[in-house]
Amino acid sequence: MDSNSLSMPISDPNAWATAMNNLGMAPISLTGQPIMPDFDPSLGMMTGIAPMNPMMPGLGIVPTAVSQDIPIVKEIIHCKSCTLFPPNPNLPPPATRERPPGCKTVFVGGLPENATEQLIIEVFEQCGGIIAIRKSKKNFCHIRFAEEETVDKALFLSGYRIRLGSSTDKKDTGRLHVDFAQARDDLYEWECRQRMLAREERHRRRIEEDRFRPPSPPPIVHYSEHECSQLGEKIKDDSKFPEAVRVLLTWVERGEVNRRNANNFYSMIQSSNSHIRRLMNEKATHEKEMEDAKEKFKNALTAILIQFEQIVSVFHAASKQKAWDHFSKAQRKNLDMWRKQAEEIRNIHNEELMGIRREEEMEMSDDDTEDALESKDSDDSAGPLAQVEALKEENDSLRCQLDAYRNELELLKQEQGKAQPQRSEEDATRQQQLNFLQQALQGMQKQLLKLRDDLKQREMELEKNSEDKQQLESQIESLKEQIQAFPTSHSLPETAIPGVVSCSQEKESSPEKGLSGPVKSEREALLLGIISTFLHVHPFGASIEYICSYLQRLDTKITTSEVEGLLAQLPSTFRMELSGVGASLEKRWKFCGFDAMDWGKIEEIEQKSNNQSPSCSERLSTNPGRTIA
Repeated sequence: MDSNSLSMPISDPNAWATAMNNLGMAPISLTGQPIMPDFDPSLGMMTGIAPMNPMMPGLGIVPTAVSQDIPIVKEIIHCKSCTLFPPNPNLPPPATRERPPGCKTVFVGGLPENATEQLIIEVFEQCGGIIAIRKSKKNFCHIRFAEEETVDKALFLSGYRIRLGSSTDKKDTGRLHVDFAQARDDLYEWECRQRMLAREERHRRRIEEDRFRPPSPPPIVHYSEHECSQLGEKIKDDSKFPEAVRVLLTWVERGEVNRRNANNFYSMIQSSNSHIRRLMNEKATHEKEMEDAKEKFKNALTAILIQFEQIVSVFHAASKQKAWDHFSKAQRKNLDMWRKQAEEIRNIHNEELMGIRREEEMEMSDDDTEDALESKDSDDSAGPLAQVEALKEENDSLRCQLDAYRNELELLKQEQGKAQPQRSEEDATRQQQLNFLQQALQGMQKQLLKLRDDLKQREMELEKNSEDKQQLESQIESLKEQIQAFPTSHSLPETAIPGVVSCSQEKESSPEKGLSGPVKSEREALLLGIISTFLHVHPFGASIEYICSYLQRLDTKITTSEVEGLLAQLPSTFRMELSGVGASLEKRWKFCGFDAMDWGKIEEIEQKSNNQSPSCSERLSTNPGRTIA
């Protein structure tokens, strides 16, 4: 705050100059002009003390805010009708309450009984502009200033002893106590000011948001014949197509289509459809560019990796005893450090290249899987021949991948054989890559063996089916020839036709009869065989989760409900038992197919069935008279 703007009326300039002379200061007026030009500081009453600042208290001026480290010295203040004496500097500062927000009002206590409102204005007007004074009859008052900063100046007078004129009467003296006062007017003005600041802040933020907000799209015009013709031309233009198709979409969504303009909309939609081929060509072009960029990056990375290998080979050659002994200790240290850095960078690039190759192989395997899924339906309809061809193609692709893994494995082995024993970090990285490739190779070999077994099984089934088909066709041809050899008057008995038909039906339905009963497919029969073998080697039984975990190693699509339903269909072969008590209660399945089996009776039944059920060919050979009349 500016103390030059604060002043107190002075009645006698000579008294003012005498007081300043007694304090050891050059007497000057409030405007800065010297009152006594021939002033001698050595003649003052405070000789030996450094001259004081004329803007300090005691001169009718409230000081500016000073640092807390420097103690504030309060001096005597002379007013027109009273004098203010400072408090004892050794006493603690007067206590004040917490400052209310927006405080402009102070409480002034300890006024003399004969104090008037004019006296209060005379004392406190030097702090700043006063708006109102509310004086009480009990020697205190409330003063409301025009500015908040004025309150701090008024608090400076707290603790001063006031005396009216030169009177020593008790009613003319008092000790001032100035403190913050809470007034509703101050709080209201402060809240209004805060609301105004908040409005200004919101307005500023809104302006900032509007400045950074993207511009709104232009409004779309309504449909008209003129706009429709222009839009049709824009749709045909490749550069204006995105904007034009957005307008077309808006028109259609608005419901602008009617019987009159339906043909126009149809032609515009047809023109939009013609862009599909262009977009597909652009997509294909971009995909080709991306593949070329990938291939270029891969080739560049391979070339960089080769150069890194050459650099590392140079370092290894330099570390051999022929050249190593000729280097100094510092040179050896630098060479060793450079070699390690080159190996680390080389390993990082090698891992990146291997990652790119793995991604390409995964993409190839995904494509093969999609092709296999797409061809699955066609395989089901084409028959076993198409399945055999598909298995052969898959076998060839797996063999190619296997050869690629072998080549990479051989390359890694050769590189590892050339490496020095000192390359521990490189050996660890190569060992990890070698383990990964070995695992992948083992998995590919297992998958290849499985596919070979499936292929052999399919070929055997195909040969068997073809032989059965040829046998049946030969029998039918022979029967037709025998029938044609006889005259038309001779006819077949009614009993012969069912015999032949039953024989052929018996042959054709033989594979279906083998799957009748609770087992409905070859997959379920295979699962039952595996489960029976698994439970046979676990005589105390196994839980359904344990069985499923074993089966899921062979086929990941097997579920617990499927296995449990399959076991429940054969109660004479599989039995469920409960073991444990309470919370440890557990369901276990056991194999009981051999428990209640009478082997002698079974052999007897098999002999009877063999004797009583001759094959179709035997019936034809033993009863030739039944077929021909």
